[in-house]
Amino acid sequence: MTISVIMSVFNTDYYLIERAMNSVLNQDFQSFEFIIVDDGSNNGTQDLILNYAKRYEDKITYIRHKNRGQAESINQGVLLSKGEFITIIDADDEYKPHHLRFCLKEMQNVDLIASTTETITDRIEDYYVIDHNDYSQIIHVDYCILFATLFGRRSVFLDIKFQKQYASDANFYEKASHIYRVKKVNLRSYIYYRNNPNSICSALKTKFPVSLS
Repeated sequence: MTISVIMSVFNTDYYLIERAMNSVLNQDFQSFEFIIVDDGSNNGTQDLILNYAKRYEDKITYIRHKNRGQAESINQGVLLSKGEFITIIDADDEYKPHHLRFCLKEMQNVDLIASTTETITDRIEDYYVIDHNDYSQIIHVDYCILFATLFGRRSVFLDIKFQKQYASDANFYEKASHIYRVKKVNLRSYIYYRNNPNSICSALKTKFPVSLS
């Protein structure tokens, strides 16, 4: 097994989850396992996800636990993983068909990468998120470390745990940079939907409103 793809899901609309799952299974590189961690969903999607997983038991492992948050759910998925490399997908995003293959090609002489995304927004403002170093400032997503674009050797994910905090992805990458070889790459093979009003980033922007001017 070359790659372990991990997805944490909690009460995301099923049509979005299905889009994400389809995009993983439709990769043009097929040496992967897909671990879905249901973080205690209670909106009826759990049965639909389980039924989907049953159809692809050779690829998908589905587990469920009480609500712990995305960080702990991904950490749990890492412990179950068997791949040489680990990556993540958010339940409301999707991969382009070549995403895993392109990420794998970038792993020459590095241990962990983060990549740029094809970002889908309704407004220009949504290309910007709260800077985790200063909540009064904003930063373009191209300059962020985004959770689900992380792709690295299994040893990195075993050594460094995701913390339950805003920008746990940036925190993870920064910690890894002190120990491992890391690189930000320009792939845009991950489709990042910033037009979701229920996202953590959207909630923070409402709580800490900032201007582009």
